Amino acid sequence: MDTIKRWGTAACLAAAVVLAGCATPRLIESDVTSYTQWPEQRRPGTFTFERLPSQQARPEEQARIEALALPALQQLGFRLVPESAQPDVTIQVGVSRTRYDRAPWDDPWPYGYAGWGFGHRSALGVGLGWQIPSPYYVFQVAVLIRDAKTKQVLYETSARHDGRWTDEGLQAALFEAALKDFPRPALSPRRVRIEIPRDGSAPAAAASAPQPGAPAGSPAR
Repeated sequence: MDTIKRWGTAACLAAAVVLAGCATPRLIESDVTSYTQWPEQRRPGTFTFERLPSQQARPEEQARIEALALPALQQLGFRLVPESAQPDVTIQVGVSRTRYDRAPWDDPWPYGYAGWGFGHRSALGVGLGWQIPSPYYVFQVAVLIRDAKTKQVLYETSARHDGRWTDEGLQAALFEAALKDFPRPALSPRRVRIEIPRDGSAPAAAASAPQPGAPAGSPAR
């Protein structure tokens, strides 16, 4: 009976550790490079998304990328409006992904090994191992903000991350990192860290638009 109780306690502790691990947020680190010509007294206002011809050719994919960028833009006080509403700025967003078969630090000969030897009692032993490399990805997101009337570029920023994750939560976090210091000038490149849920879920866009007049670089309340 005592043995059963000990195994039950151990199982409960293991489950608690697993659940605690699931609740721990992931830390996404990225290298951010930004350039600004944003006027000092200008505040975030209304915007529409701008699409390149190559992005117009993939409307569903581009709509998905814009949805990932939208929460980070809303946090700054930008408000998405129809094109007919004559927005203050236009914003172009993009994501690039490069896939590698393995990480730079992975074993270049990872596929397997075999070995044999004799024990001290003349027993023959044989060892076999097999390892399949995991894919490795480099993500980069970019944001370009233009004045809707003059077409002048007001802000340009990008964030780069490499690792094994590919979920939408990661990509949304990169947009948040890219806009972290908007609209202030900042050291470039710089390392930015963003925490996201362990399950990799992307943040949802705000149900209602931020209140007008929110200061630049401050979340709308």
